[in-house]
Amino acid sequence: GPGLQALCASCPTGSLLLAVHFYSSPRATPLIPSTALGVLLLILSALLAYAGIRRSLRNASLLVSLCLTLSAFWSGYGVILILAGQGALPGAGDARDALVPGLATFTLALLLLAVVGFLCSEPVLALVAAAVSLASAHELALHYSSSLGPSAVACSHLLVCLVGGYFALGRILYFLTKGKVALPGTDLTEKKAQEQGWGSAGGTNPFAAPGLLLNVLSASVFGCRLLGVTHRLFLGHVPWLWAAGTYQIGICVLSYRAMDVLMATAFGFTSILKFAGGYSLLYPMWQPEEPSFPTPFLVVFSILFAVLALFLSLQSPVDGLYLLVFVAYCIALACSPRGFFEGGPQGVAVAIFVASALVALIHLYNGRGRAKIPTGKGAVKALLARSSLLKLREGPDLHTPYLGYSKYADAEVLAYACSVLASFALTATGDPQAPLATVVIPWVVVAGGILKLLGGSVAFARGKTLESSAFILYSVMWVIWGLTRYGGLYGTTRSFHTAVGIVAFMLFNSFIVFCSLFLNMAWFFYSLTFMLIAVSFLLDAIHALPAGYDIAATLIFGLVSFYCFLAALSSSTFEGCCLPMGRPVVQLSGVGAGTTKCLHLPARKASSVKRIAEILRNGGTCGIPTDTVYVLVAACNRPDAVEKAHRSKRQAQDRPMSLWISSLKQLEPAKHLFTPLLWDFMEAAWPSPISLVIPRGEWVDFLGMKDSAKYVGTPQSVAIRIPDCSVTTHLIDLVGPIVVTSANPTGEADTTHHNQVYAKLGDKVDAVLCGGPSPENIASTVVDCTRIDSGNIGFFRVGIIPKSQV
Repeated sequence: GPGLQALCASCPTGSLLLAVHFYSSPRATPLIPSTALGVLLLILSALLAYAGIRRSLRNASLLVSLCLTLSAFWSGYGVILILAGQGALPGAGDARDALVPGLATFTLALLLLAVVGFLCSEPVLALVAAAVSLASAHELALHYSSSLGPSAVACSHLLVCLVGGYFALGRILYFLTKGKVALPGTDLTEKKAQEQGWGSAGGTNPFAAPGLLLNVLSASVFGCRLLGVTHRLFLGHVPWLWAAGTYQIGICVLSYRAMDVLMATAFGFTSILKFAGGYSLLYPMWQPEEPSFPTPFLVVFSILFAVLALFLSLQSPVDGLYLLVFVAYCIALACSPRGFFEGGPQGVAVAIFVASALVALIHLYNGRGRAKIPTGKGAVKALLARSSLLKLREGPDLHTPYLGYSKYADAEVLAYACSVLASFALTATGDPQAPLATVVIPWVVVAGGILKLLGGSVAFARGKTLESSAFILYSVMWVIWGLTRYGGLYGTTRSFHTAVGIVAFMLFNSFIVFCSLFLNMAWFFYSLTFMLIAVSFLLDAIHALPAGYDIAATLIFGLVSFYCFLAALSSSTFEGCCLPMGRPVVQLSGVGAGTTKCLHLPARKASSVKRIAEILRNGGTCGIPTDTVYVLVAACNRPDAVEKAHRSKRQAQDRPMSLWISSLKQLEPAKHLFTPLLWDFMEAAWPSPISLVIPRGEWVDFLGMKDSAKYVGTPQSVAIRIPDCSVTTHLIDLVGPIVVTSANPTGEADTTHHNQVYAKLGDKVDAVLCGGPSPENIASTVVDCTRIDSGNIGFFRVGIIPKSQV
């Protein structure tokens, strides 16, 4: 696939560029200028990241971790080369101090990958990883000892080129010969077969390992300073921190794709710390002193980390214990006024370095190895099995959204946690003369803005329209007003114009508050208390902020967000709602806000169709997708269900219900009651979106409708068809002939999406089979066959099939 070609192209290319760079570095002017090399590496790192993501969506090989790790390495390295080329690192040891933490990390990270690769029989990938690791180690040594020449580094890069080139050649031959020629070690189809045998068990998240290796990178920057390996923390370290933060946000999204809510939330949290660290190192660039850290944030952050660690240890105790190191990190930062520059937090960073490397190794090996390293999952499961109160959520429907089907798990946990963090930005009373001296911007922009936006986008992908609108609005609000207020963009001119913008936001939020009345109590309070935050921005803009208002607004909004965070966490972890989100404040009938929520089953699963068939056999009514629009159906052999379907539709006399079958075999017992011409016409016309209205006769009694037969068709005729839709015909095979009517109250437009069925008839049907948007928005063609034997057919309705075709 394209992902692999990107890997084949970019891995040897990058190494070749670096080899040339190091071979030519003793010369007065290197062959490739530093800036140009940096830009090229950035382009290649983007290609590598693409290769990793494309590959991973199909199967979890070590390739994913290798691509993403190498991509993060080259992007940080590339930016440092650009900075050096532009003269931003003028000091004698600056370039060395900037590069060392990253090189040390990637020597270790790629060595881990190489070891796991050899253990799990992926020799080619292991060789690439080992060669890059060797090159990084040589380059580290080069910075500290003049006796080792740059040629040794270049030599290692050439080795990467050769192994990567071999892999690329193997893949190209494989594509050109359509799989006939495959060089040993490059054929990924064998691996796929192996993987399906033993690698995929347990539904692991393939992105956890690269995410953990990024934690190693940021910890290494601060750890190296503590151990005296680098002389100071400065601008040259920012690329490593921000590359790690950016990649972690990406890995956060990918973890939602892998349906791993808790790890995704953890990566979202750790990315905030990386951006805050980078900001702290940038600040001394334009001010001589170091920025100060507001304590309340970090205390709140440590609480959020601790809660997440508790829930994560239920899913995987090793990961839960690992997060406790970050709780310690936040507390260490809170205790030290100089933040990242002090020895305490840097000491914890060393612990993070070691812990991240170990946990990454466990994840890497468990993702690929036949034998697993125990992580304590079994013990926790056994413990919880004894408890009658708490039941862990498991099974395939763990992340299915309320309506239909989504590729992403629910990101609300992260969005609420970010609300808590951002709200504590208000309490940070900075110095008005030097607004940037307090580290507030990262919390406002990254937590309040970027991650909130991510949560909103994922909510939108899951079909939660109101929640996603609210999250996106709030993220925009935090970014714009947060930057204005805490970035010192106001200057001294606070005026009416600024206030107008905030009032516009408040108007829009009042609309969200109104809508949330119909959602649930928690959302109503969440959106209502956000008004307090908006009012705080407004009062600040017109210089009328009373003392203590900010703290009150923060506490109220923060506590409501924290409750929502806990409720979302517990509902995604445990069965049965532990913390209720409350019922809607206003109940509307017929908008599906009723308490009886009908089942939603995805149509692409055979198990769903089976479930719907059971409901129909037990006398239920269901909404299902067809070859045209959505319809409401009931089983013919359940007269009570037919009557119920008629009642729920308030069927008008001129729109009688029709019959559907899956094949003419179902009418075979009554074949003698049909004329040969009509039978032949039915055989020729179906399956298709053509309904035939045929004379009513004794054949209707064969279907077992008894008294309810009066609701189907007219006293003289009945409409009947075989739909051209595999899901529908499979269902009829399981249930027998069904009675059908369009899934909308009489007189309204046809329903073309399962959400509409739910909105219009949600409280009247027992289940909806969700198939997404209808393939056609036009109903079937209805042909009058009552006088077919005299050679005449008429049309009651010309739908999707034109007259000429009939």
